[in-house]
Amino acid sequence: MEFMTILLYAMIFIVSVLLIALILIQPSKSGGMGAAFGGIGESVFGGKAGSHLTKTTVVVTTIFFVIALVLAAFIGRGLGDSSNSGVDKLLGAKAPAQTEVPAETPAGK
Repeated sequence: MEFMTILLYAMIFIVSVLLIALILIQPSKSGGMGAAFGGIGESVFGGKAGSHLTKTTVVVTTIFFVIALVLAAFIGRGLGDSSNSGVDKLLGAKAPAQTEVPAETPAGK
């Protein structure tokens, strides 16, 4: 289970970097970052790059959200038990020891 969480974090990192790159190279009406790189979106992907890049962006965004939901489900399973939470596992923290407090008995009874 821990391996799967680490794998999902790696996948979401890679997909997010890919998504950022896809968004930055898309040509916009005013040029945008695609024009700052010398029209890299137009020259690499052809004349109708806008439609292909837009479709690819939608697919990669869908993959990103699916991975994020699966990752949230994996981490959420451990949140009910504070000693087994996903955040504690990632940070390497241990849950504080719980000591039992004896019940008080009324004096004189």
